[in-house]
Amino acid sequence: MNWDHEYRALTSAMREAGEEALRRARDGFQIFTKPDHSPVTSADHAVNDILQDRLLGQFPDDGWLSEESPDSSVRLNKPRVWVIDPIDGTKAFIRREPEFCISVALIEGTRPILAAIFNPSTGELYTAMRGQGLHLNEAPVPRTEGLSRPQPIVALGQSEIQSGRFKPVEDRIAPRPMHSIAWAIARAAGGAIHGVMTFEPENEWDVAAGVLLIEEAGGSVCDAAGQPLQFNRPIPRCQGFFATASGFPDSLTSRILTLPRVPH
Repeated sequence: MNWDHEYRALTSAMREAGEEALRRARDGFQIFTKPDHSPVTSADHAVNDILQDRLLGQFPDDGWLSEESPDSSVRLNKPRVWVIDPIDGTKAFIRREPEFCISVALIEGTRPILAAIFNPSTGELYTAMRGQGLHLNEAPVPRTEGLSRPQPIVALGQSEIQSGRFKPVEDRIAPRPMHSIAWAIARAAGGAIHGVMTFEPENEWDVAAGVLLIEEAGGSVCDAAGQPLQFNRPIPRCQGFFATASGFPDSLTSRILTLPRVPH
């Protein structure tokens, strides 16, 4: 199918939202605390408002699922749903570190068909339409045919690194802490690293766009049980997330998936 109209609307909205995020990072923003004690800023809200206005303004029949919007069961009856993380890596944004990004996926049924992850700090916009490959700033990204080093670089949650959860395979991977799972997935799709892994539950908006980027780059994605991910579910969470670039050893993935869920 052709999603050119949606693609143009999405990339335009992403760049506009990215400019607003950078403006607020420069000029100042407010910080609030959510009920779950995580931080959110006025920049998160501003980015969310821009995306919602631009995307639902052009596609009013689509559903909406965003970290910074109240959820509604109405989306469950929509053929298509936009899944949004206005700023993934809010803590990095607050510290003015270039590790945050804007992540958007368009879900049809239960699968992403269009996705974009944009790091405004670096100007890198990764996009994908199902069946049309991965693109970076409009240019096709060639698929890699194997790992560039004996120990694949794998992005892990900082708490999981500290807990020693991945210690049984630490001699087989080069772990890197991640500040934004969405940006880590985009980097894995683009070939800068080789995998992104966590046993912790993740929200759909954290990973939906990254799933399509990885798949279109020739990589593989599953949850912590090794099962495919599905989106726009009543409870929009997945039980862990494992993404690997093309050429990542299947035997290593299988070994990691058998690690204890609670580290010793």
